[in-house]
Amino acid sequence: MPDEVILRRWTGKVATERAAEYAKYMAETGFNEIETTEGNLGHQIVLRDLGDGVTEITALSWWTGMDAIRALVGDEPGRAHYYTIDEIYLIEKPDFVEHHVVFSGFTPPER
Repeated sequence: MPDEVILRRWTGKVATERAAEYAKYMAETGFNEIETTEGNLGHQIVLRDLGDGVTEITALSWWTGMDAIRALVGDEPGRAHYYTIDEIYLIEKPDFVEHHVVFSGFTPPER
């Protein structure tokens, strides 16, 4: 395991009826790019139905450090990284992501 593992967390909101469609789109575009970036240790997409026709969608990815994240998103790793089509799905699109140092409990997936 690397000396330090960073969790990158992004959360947005989509209409519940389009949540699965958007999650699939994310998996086929952004996560394809993430998987091929050196230093990526794994990723997940999780959905949470908020009960009002809105679903929260969260992208989690684990990294060997901030330099690996910069290789993916550039010199402002705290800014959210969007694709043009995201505008079609997202009803809430935050400008920033969160980065957390993983203290315990992370096991890299087999690749």
